[in-house]
Amino acid sequence: MTAKIIENAKNQYTKTEIFGQPRLWGTVYDLLIDHKKELRSFIEPILAKENLNIILTGAGSSAFIGEAAHGIVQQLTNKTTLAIATTDIVTYPKHYFLKKRPTLLVSFARSGSSPESLEAIALANQHCEEVYHLIITCNKDGKLANYNPSKTAYSLVLPEASNDKSLAMTGSFTSMLLTVLLIFDSEAIDPKKKQVDAMIVHGEQLLQYANAIEQIASKSFERVVFLGSGPMLGIARECHLKLQELTDGQVICKHDSFLGFRHGPRAVVNEKTLMVYLFSEDSHTFKYERDLVLSIARDLRNIPSISLNPSEELGLVNNQPICLENLNRNTRGLNTVVATLLGQLLGYYKSLKLGLDPDNPSISGAISRVVQGVTIYANKQS
Repeated sequence: MTAKIIENAKNQYTKTEIFGQPRLWGTVYDLLIDHKKELRSFIEPILAKENLNIILTGAGSSAFIGEAAHGIVQQLTNKTTLAIATTDIVTYPKHYFLKKRPTLLVSFARSGSSPESLEAIALANQHCEEVYHLIITCNKDGKLANYNPSKTAYSLVLPEASNDKSLAMTGSFTSMLLTVLLIFDSEAIDPKKKQVDAMIVHGEQLLQYANAIEQIASKSFERVVFLGSGPMLGIARECHLKLQELTDGQVICKHDSFLGFRHGPRAVVNEKTLMVYLFSEDSHTFKYERDLVLSIARDLRNIPSISLNPSEELGLVNNQPICLENLNRNTRGLNTVVATLLGQLLGYYKSLKLGLDPDNPSISGAISRVVQGVTIYANKQS
């Protein structure tokens, strides 16, 4: 039997922040209820503008919030919605801003003080004739939280518990993702309580798989591939980063779509690979996902896998199915919030297995809680 991973006092921030997320989501919902009138009065006139561009932006994990949410936000608002990292905006602003198109820049930031986040806002002001800023941040003391409140900007600071103390973003990621999925829905926020309550229950159910995930983390895989479709593709990317960060790069991770994985990236799979399947809520999409999974299952190397929410029994060998009970498959994307926990748990337990401190896993100091060493250069282009 695999020995249980030893935990100690120095890694308790990460564990507390991962396991505290279902409760945190309820607190985030309550905050949005308290601010619903202000949010609607700011957002609705902007959404009424013709030819509006919505850009969801952030750096690192904060950028992946946009990747997971942009399709859902576009569907909810019927406005062109793009996910563009601040790191891309800062280097090539003219590729992303259309001067004559009104633009709503939605900035996600845990600390609210990273140089790219601040510069992206400045560049939007420089390159767009009409620009609005919606800032979603977890740090009341950050620079973005206190960005020039005016008729063209609104800063929403999430509950203090969302401002993770550990290096890896966990509660901050899921809280900001939940926020953007809720506030752009044209329906009143009050009726969404049942959906949020169900999401919280599903989060608690997934956390109950912690022992099984710990056992998987104890195995000797060296590569992990996370696959997802649509909104789950953004979650696959966040999970891949989480596991790679928390293991200090000792486990190499990749993410892709189920269909995209067939076109070359499948070459990374070897005997030391763990596959993680984040299945879609959509029954049509699932057909394509199932075909790829069954193809990999025929690999004679018997590749181990984890399956989150398969809509039918796939009969896979060497697979850990995680099936959430009474899962509603019409959640307007809220199940993406829950799915993120899987990557967090894998990263946490693998970090401990490797003898690292999940709160600060980077032995060399190459990565830090707030990125260091970025120099911002003046952009003189008109």
